[in-house]
Amino acid sequence: MSKKVRIGVVGAGSISESHLSSYKNNPEVELIAICDLNEARAKDKAAKYGIPNVYTDYHALLANPDVDAISVCTWNNSHAPISIAALNAGKNVLCEKPLCKTVAEAYEVEKAVKASGKVLQVGFVRRYASNTRIVKQFLDNGDLGEIYYAKANCIRRLGNPGGWFSDVERSGGGPLIDVGVHVIDICWYLMGRPKVKTVSGNAYKKLGNRSNIQNLNYYKAADYNAEINTVEDMANAVIRFENGASILVDVSFTLHAKKDEITVKLYGDKGGAELEPELAIVTEKYDTILNVTPQINNLSFDFVAGFQNEINHFVDVCLGRKETLSPVEDGVEMMKILCGIYESAELGREVHFD
Repeated sequence: MSKKVRIGVVGAGSISESHLSSYKNNPEVELIAICDLNEARAKDKAAKYGIPNVYTDYHALLANPDVDAISVCTWNNSHAPISIAALNAGKNVLCEKPLCKTVAEAYEVEKAVKASGKVLQVGFVRRYASNTRIVKQFLDNGDLGEIYYAKANCIRRLGNPGGWFSDVERSGGGPLIDVGVHVIDICWYLMGRPKVKTVSGNAYKKLGNRSNIQNLNYYKAADYNAEINTVEDMANAVIRFENGASILVDVSFTLHAKKDEITVKLYGDKGGAELEPELAIVTEKYDTILNVTPQINNLSFDFVAGFQNEINHFVDVCLGRKETLSPVEDGVEMMKILCGIYESAELGREVHFD
């Protein structure tokens, strides 16, 4: 491999901007290729970031021997085939979350990783955030004890992005697979990544995309179409693990709620921690309960810094200096959890895992 990691980015939509700008900020990276079905959009990104090679077919990008690694920033339904093709072509892969759409696909990606000897890093960006790293240090040193319960939510009053996000064939689902994956994963990661035992979930389609609402702005996908909405409005679940720990989660694209809300809370037998909305540690000293607020730059998730950390870590992985914090195996387990919640909601009963 050359001294610089030569990167290709597949998919030039909104999330690619976070990848491209972070790669651009890393002095050990050379951006050399970008691919999108929309050639004009790919050319715009190429011009902005000085990328010499533009493609509309990812197979052509992967055939370029100068590409060492790729970021997959496409619709969820294409994550697996693109990742597998890249691994088979000898490229390391950073794949945006979720890993894919189904558990069967997840196993195929894992199989390709093992056969290729290359690395796939799943885009669980919150694992690379400073507040996560701080809590992990407390956990690794035993300050919080055993984490036996976590709860998280990510509630949007109005926030269905539309476009491919609201098309279940391309996305695989709505808020659960889009934003729920982040808060579930960060709880699971900090709990020590126990094996899932059962899930009991509910998914609701009651409000639609509420495109009629005025006077309240929200993000809309580039291909927004109010006529297309085949995903859930909101979902909730109880996730139980083999070690007896559990997670309670609820997420929404739209809900009759007073305000948007994100919380991530962990509870152990020696202390607790909150990552969102602001980092805080709860502990005991001399028979007194203490709320500890760390003095750090950002008490909540810093999106830009988190992505930069994630990209920098991936570059270090490509250069053989580090191991990824979010390996393919974790992507597989997360797909089992997400798909299990959807299955439970559809069946109206708890789903068990072997």
